[in-house]
Amino acid sequence: MTSRFKIKDVILARGNGSFFYDDQAAIRAGAVQDGACYVGQVLTPGFTSIRMPSRSLSIGLVLADDAIVWGDMMSVQYSGAAGRDPFFQPEAIEALIASVMVPRLLDADMSGFLAACAEVFAPHAGRRLPLAVEYGVSQALLRATAHVKGVTLAEIVCAEFSLPLPSRAVPIFAQSGDAREINVDKMILKSVDILPHGLINSREKFGPSGATFRDFVKWVANRTGEIGEAGYRPILHFDVYGWIGLEIGLDAARIADFMARVADDVPGFGLHIECPADFGSMSAQLEAYAEIVRLLEARGTNVKVVVDERCNTLEDIKLFAEAKAAHLVQIKMPDVGSVADTARAVLLCKEQGVGAYVGGSCAETDLSARAAVHVAVATQADMMLAKPGMGVDEAISIVGNEQSRLLATLEYRRSRRFPKTNMAVSL
Repeated sequence: MTSRFKIKDVILARGNGSFFYDDQAAIRAGAVQDGACYVGQVLTPGFTSIRMPSRSLSIGLVLADDAIVWGDMMSVQYSGAAGRDPFFQPEAIEALIASVMVPRLLDADMSGFLAACAEVFAPHAGRRLPLAVEYGVSQALLRATAHVKGVTLAEIVCAEFSLPLPSRAVPIFAQSGDAREINVDKMILKSVDILPHGLINSREKFGPSGATFRDFVKWVANRTGEIGEAGYRPILHFDVYGWIGLEIGLDAARIADFMARVADDVPGFGLHIECPADFGSMSAQLEAYAEIVRLLEARGTNVKVVVDERCNTLEDIKLFAEAKAAHLVQIKMPDVGSVADTARAVLLCKEQGVGAYVGGSCAETDLSARAAVHVAVATQADMMLAKPGMGVDEAISIVGNEQSRLLATLEYRRSRRFPKTNMAVSL
């Protein structure tokens, strides 16, 4: 092994995510929103208030040529909910990095990304490493391999998974946060492919029997015609954080009927509803979501079920995809762990004929968002999240521009390497 493929030092830098960590249990229990804050009792371990600033920890790998490549570790907005890893605490993660990860990284061979991940992410003390650690370190490992070989992150993913160099843009999905109306206007004016998420995370936003939510869905559809370009028809995607089940009950037939009625409200639009209900466990979620999918398909409606809660790791995603317990799986990258597992998850979903949505969190960073673009484009996911943050403009710029630059680079690579074919890239 040459020194060219070695890491010679590791550095850390504390930073900020682009939104907040929120106590989902407290919000569901009725915490009152006061401006940017929530007022009420904390219910999820690790939280000292219902809303806390998201924090990140960057890891820098110093390579043989003194270049430093980075990856960012963080949690998702609703840390500790629905089987997710607990609240992200940089202080504890720093100690783990120093004692466990640094020796592994200094000993790792960077000539192959997947091999390096397998080596570095071996279990510690009989347990899997924190998923935030896998997520951030794998970004840095991917960047290190790309730097050594002088190519993009996407090209490394293509080479490692024997994929062709892609040419298709992945549709981008923007999320509004609580500033729903103004942010929907921004999305429409920028002709976003999929919108608006909506953050329907409380009874107030969902309304009695879902009336407030249904009114919002109709308003979004109407607004696209009022201010959008001629012929603009985005997919409408709403995350209801389990509120269909919370409001009308955990009966698959009633939930499917409600979703079909929402689709009837907006004829001519593709409709996604994310997390229609939380059935309380992995097994219950699998069974109920598979039944909801079956019922909706039997009705021939244009609404698709998107799974998020209870579907976190690659193993979880495999179960949902194989059971056809969703039309689309959100591959929530910080919950999946290694970015290599996100790539595996996309390919697994495609094999099973299930949509792959490369998602993540508003609490992420610009650096993790850019890495996500390369994984989504390389694997040709069905859609990807504009992240981080809830401001819309910034996320669309970060993700959209990274994708545009990447596709231009790949087109140049393809014309140079494979002028007459679209063969898989080999490095």
